[in-house]
Amino acid sequence: MRKILITAALPYANGQLHFGHIAGAYLPADAYARFERLRGKDVFFVCGSDEYGMAITLSAHLAGRTPKEHVDLYHEVIKEFFNNLNIQFDHYSRTSECREHAPLTQQFFKDLVANGLIESKETEQLYSVADQRFLADRYVKGTCPRCQCEEARGDECPKCGATYEATDLKNPHSKLSGAPLVLKKTTHWFLLSDRLKQKLETFLGSRLWKSNVIHFARSFMEELRPRSITRDIEWGVPVPLPEAHGKVFYVWFDAPIGYISASQEWANRIGKPDAWKDYWCDPQTKLVQFMGKDNIPFHALFFPGMIMGQNQPFKLVDDLVANEFYNLEGKKFNKSDGWTIDLEHFFKKYHADQIRYAIASNAPETGDSEFTWKDFQTRCNSDLLGKLGNLVNRVLVFVQHHSGGRIPPRHPLEEIDHRFLNEMNRLRIDIEEAYTSYRLRKASQLIMELAQAGNVYFDAKTPWKDAKEQATRPIMENTLSLCLECIKMLALTSFPIIPTTAQRIWELLGLTNLSETTWDEVVNLSLPVGAQLPKPYILFQKIEDEVIEQEIEKLQTLHTQATVKQEPPYPPLKETITIDDFAKLDLRVGLILHAEKLPKSKKLLKLQVDIGLEKRTVLSGISLHYSPEQLIGKKVIIVANLKPATIMGVESHGMILAGSLDTSLELVTLQELPAGALIS
Repeated sequence: MRKILITAALPYANGQLHFGHIAGAYLPADAYARFERLRGKDVFFVCGSDEYGMAITLSAHLAGRTPKEHVDLYHEVIKEFFNNLNIQFDHYSRTSECREHAPLTQQFFKDLVANGLIESKETEQLYSVADQRFLADRYVKGTCPRCQCEEARGDECPKCGATYEATDLKNPHSKLSGAPLVLKKTTHWFLLSDRLKQKLETFLGSRLWKSNVIHFARSFMEELRPRSITRDIEWGVPVPLPEAHGKVFYVWFDAPIGYISASQEWANRIGKPDAWKDYWCDPQTKLVQFMGKDNIPFHALFFPGMIMGQNQPFKLVDDLVANEFYNLEGKKFNKSDGWTIDLEHFFKKYHADQIRYAIASNAPETGDSEFTWKDFQTRCNSDLLGKLGNLVNRVLVFVQHHSGGRIPPRHPLEEIDHRFLNEMNRLRIDIEEAYTSYRLRKASQLIMELAQAGNVYFDAKTPWKDAKEQATRPIMENTLSLCLECIKMLALTSFPIIPTTAQRIWELLGLTNLSETTWDEVVNLSLPVGAQLPKPYILFQKIEDEVIEQEIEKLQTLHTQATVKQEPPYPPLKETITIDDFAKLDLRVGLILHAEKLPKSKKLLKLQVDIGLEKRTVLSGISLHYSPEQLIGKKVIIVANLKPATIMGVESHGMILAGSLDTSLELVTLQELPAGALIS
């Protein structure tokens, strides 16, 4: 029996998940794991929260939490989301608390160093003087170096799709504060991915993945180059070198190692420390990894390269299943814009199987797709209620009324019966093939074809007529027997997608635990003639139009509230002064010759300013908005006759004029006038 190791991309513990994440990785992985377990395979499905990285440190800072408090919060939020959607992992871990994670990550690094695949070098990275830290790519914005889009992110342009280093951006600034960024020297360690290019090309060439996955991976292969794997923060796995004090591993180096460390954690917890090796170190194991489109390069190239470069016989991925993007009503899910679904409300109002089916039946397998409330209503009412639920209910009610609630015997079949049996078998085989090839959308369609075939057969046989005469009763019993067989097949084939409903159907057939049997056992199972069936009940409720209209209205309201622009808080005008009052001010053009931070002060800069008549020292509280390097050579306006003031032991002779609104600040600068020119 071949072992199957399944991973789903580690969710980042920096916020709530949404249905787009479920469509991209977790539902396809869960359905495949359930399917292979049904087939009697030895399945290990592992995942966990990805809890390190600069993005978490920044978000925690903004929220007034420590990074540990931040990830503790979202780890529980994510676990609850998975629980609500009935995603069934064999083990769910978290990188910050897995004792095996840091040692394994550091061992990967040591092996890569020993094998000549790591080098250190001094580089210039984007640094926010205002935030007093280096910024992660996702917290940097600027002008795209390729298409000049002014809203480009730190690693990718949303307009042209270009990828680049954040340092390639023009006019980079902090996404958090809007403050400009400067280049600052720092030493980092780089994975020399380019040295693995030939091995990776051979590896990709041996994989029969979906064309969109292969093409996306090959597009990154063309630009394979050394990639920084360290960062200047405290929250993360420390780099195990004396000269790397204060450095931690970049989250995309340590995160995929989390699949293995989580497996080690599982093995230790069950008291079999080497059990993880049965999956990760057995070349006969089939490793299938599920993720969204944006994770393809890391799983198709970088993580395989890391495995190739270290010294343990870890499995390389066999099948990499990556879906495209799943949007909401034509746009990307975006919590900050209010373009999202209130999950707490959703799970109180609807059943997890409804969203599992809605996502599966419109899965973004070969192109982007979307969740819309109208489509959700249609799939719930037309498919789950109108086809599947309708067949189950009408047949079981009929059995109660005309067969004493017992499974009827089967008699010699007619041609129509044989055709229906053949159709059931064909659809069951096709559904099995769809699951095997990771096509949830196709499986969903075929399941509904099977349900509809049952409804058509039931209508064509008109058992209500055959029930009236004793002579035709055997025909009625054949109809019910074959319809019950169809319901049995529906329970089996739908279990990977709608497990709770499938189990309920199974129990309505008088059976116990569907997950404890196998696919082939169910196919070959003959329902026991004469067995008493439970009284049926409605599996799904109709979703009314007014309910969906309320959901759409709620979405639009949330979006409007989130995106409405607030008027800036203009300060009130000061008391009226006379021209004589204004004339007392001596405003001069000042040329900034030198600038430096004032020690022990977060806001003050010490400036040397040439005002034509003399050079002066001026203190200015602008360091959260300007770095010293940005100010040298600027011509500003200075209040030259302001009484000197001593601040933190330094005497300041003047004041620099600046405009401010809310948290923004901008110096008033000039271009042509010389230093010392009078402003009036």
